[in-house]
Amino acid sequence: MRYRLIAVAAACLCLMSGQAAAANPALESLFAQYRAYRIEANPIEAGNLGVQEALSRLPDVSPGGQIAQEAVLVRLQQLAGAIPAQGLTPEEALDLRLLSLRLAEERASIRFDEARLPFLNDSGFHTVFEYLAQGNPIRNAKDSQAWLARLSGFSTYYARNIANARRGVKAGFVQPKLVAQRVLDVARLQAARDPASDPLLDSLREAPLPPAEKAQALAEAERLLRGPIREARISFVRFLEAEYLPKAKPTLAAKDWPGGAEYYRWLVRRYTTTELSPDAIHALGLSEVARIRARMQDVMLTTGFSGSFAQFLAFLRTDPQFYAQSRESLLEHAAEISKRADGQLPGLFGRLPRLSYGVRAVPLEIEEGYTTGRYQEGSPDLGVAGFYLVNTGNLPARPLYELPALTLHEAVPGHHLQIALTQELAELPWHRRTADVTAFIEGWGLYSEYLGEEMGMYRTPYEVFGRLSYEMWRACRLVADTGIHWKGWGLEQAGRCFRENSALSEHNIKTELERYVAWPGQALGYKIGEIRLRELRAQAQAALGPKFDVRRFHDCVLLAGPLPLDVLSQRVGAWIAAEQKR
Repeated sequence: MRYRLIAVAAACLCLMSGQAAAANPALESLFAQYRAYRIEANPIEAGNLGVQEALSRLPDVSPGGQIAQEAVLVRLQQLAGAIPAQGLTPEEALDLRLLSLRLAEERASIRFDEARLPFLNDSGFHTVFEYLAQGNPIRNAKDSQAWLARLSGFSTYYARNIANARRGVKAGFVQPKLVAQRVLDVARLQAARDPASDPLLDSLREAPLPPAEKAQALAEAERLLRGPIREARISFVRFLEAEYLPKAKPTLAAKDWPGGAEYYRWLVRRYTTTELSPDAIHALGLSEVARIRARMQDVMLTTGFSGSFAQFLAFLRTDPQFYAQSRESLLEHAAEISKRADGQLPGLFGRLPRLSYGVRAVPLEIEEGYTTGRYQEGSPDLGVAGFYLVNTGNLPARPLYELPALTLHEAVPGHHLQIALTQELAELPWHRRTADVTAFIEGWGLYSEYLGEEMGMYRTPYEVFGRLSYEMWRACRLVADTGIHWKGWGLEQAGRCFRENSALSEHNIKTELERYVAWPGQALGYKIGEIRLRELRAQAQAALGPKFDVRRFHDCVLLAGPLPLDVLSQRVGAWIAAEQKR
């Protein structure tokens, strides 16, 4: 799972130098206007694109800001609809279609007023600044002043997000109590920080500024931290305690929100890019669980274990041989796996990204409710590497036999390779390079775990079982997400699939369930996308036989940027036809 930095979840959507120009003047104008709109509407995104003036600004998340954004989106939709299809090349027609889909999705998000839910269980507006501090390095006086300007806007940003959440309380559009409590725990830790050691000062401390200039900037930042920033954090804690928690949703289902059934159906379409119904996805999940479980049984037998499947899971969850003894050891294991994976890439891909990546631990204050690992996007323009984040807290919940699959998903050939490649596709229009298509991006991550078998990354039957346990985890997501949000399941019923069929620890199961509750529909994209990718590869292998080249297939999939699954299917179909003629 990658970490996004747009409003609730962070987005490092990075623009390479130079934008591909459309041959059609109307298209060129439309694409330029959309890019300008995004830079103005989301300065966090724009800053990561290397737009210097945006580094000093924060998004206007107020209702007035949303109204202004929707007006621009309507105008852009009108411009897009006025461009005649005649005369467009197939690629230009695809560019227009993908932008039209993106405009419609952004308008729908405003229509559902998603701003009223400004936080998830493990992220939100209250964690944005920590990621900005890591992702926007300070190299000169301009960067320093920009960061101080953003810190000066901290209070207004908090106030507007709290006001949005307050509107949610009034409308009954609120997170459940377990999510609100998790956010409150983090908010209390943030409010209690010693300003002198606050991570928001880290980028200034590390900045290559003249000593006097650095001291002045640090003094100003610390003044803000001791004054308005501390007050804003305290106000968020008080709001959660006095207003939000007492009115938090007593049930878990998205369907229980006002207009929730329509909203959840839209989320399913948004995150899967299909027309599958929640009931159809639930049934698919149950089918996948049965298929994967059969293979897990076979792998278990190869270990020589003589007990039952349940006993084998208990053995994997408790035997010390499967667990790192220190945070540093876990990170070292993750780094070693990453480098082994790096060495396999040339045999699987014709084009590799130039941007590098690193391995770092999840920040301590959020690790308790954070997932096992994530990818934090880098920025070629800002000179920031991508990072594979490893949760080094609660070591008895972090088995080493799962680490190869996690690493392949978050680093390479998963999120880093796919996202960094997309960032470097200067030949594509900007809106295609910055597209956030969960079924494609997370589907690729899960497909990358499968690729690990071909790469020889799973060196023991336990690691193979760990890979299958991770695939089972994503299959159970189809069951649990639809179970919670469509069928009204409680946490115990939703967690049964994970406990009975995967080796996930109880801590991770609890954390994952909280995530599905807080972020309806998002977890569906992984397995839906991976299933389609494996189907397309099987089709290509069957059609091409000995002419099939896995490197060319992967380049076909990745070098058009993230695509909805139907568009990806069309692209692969055209590629197969072209390969047959070679």
